[in-house]
Amino acid sequence: MGERRDGFDISERAASFAATRPEVDAAQRFDGHALPVPDVSYDLGILSHVLEHVPDPLPLLRETARVARAVIVEVPLEDNLSASRASAQAGRDAIGHLHRFSRADIAALADNAGLAVAADLADPLPLAVHSFFAETLAQRTKAALKASARRTVFTVAPRAAERAFTLHFAALCLPRQA
Repeated sequence: MGERRDGFDISERAASFAATRPEVDAAQRFDGHALPVPDVSYDLGILSHVLEHVPDPLPLLRETARVARAVIVEVPLEDNLSASRASAQAGRDAIGHLHRFSRADIAALADNAGLAVAADLADPLPLAVHSFFAETLAQRTKAALKASARRTVFTVAPRAAERAFTLHFAALCLPRQA
């Protein structure tokens, strides 16, 4: 098991693109509600930067849990002070984020899907993300300072960092024990 990598997307364009990738065995469009595979078809389902874009993430998480023994959920933790700024909201709107998740939101979502968070990790965004659109020396310097400051705050006080600015978050979710 674990030797096939299949992908599903609601976008025909995204599914077609994924199908061209050499590391993907198959990719297909699905309706966003019912994955076209039997129960427990996969060892692992990965929802990487998906749930923040879905109007109601619970049914998708439940459906992923139906077809996989374990689920990895990756989201930005955007329920924080920095992300409450109007400019941050405009940025989220531009990329289609419908939710500002916290760590507790993901735990509650997992619980409602019949899952439990078995392990998780959070990390500030790396320099590559902060500097992605930086073209000038001033922009690259600002990005480097921001990335360094956030890494330092996160290292010293991770929970305070989580309340202050966006972190990348991943949770391993397993079926809840009866």
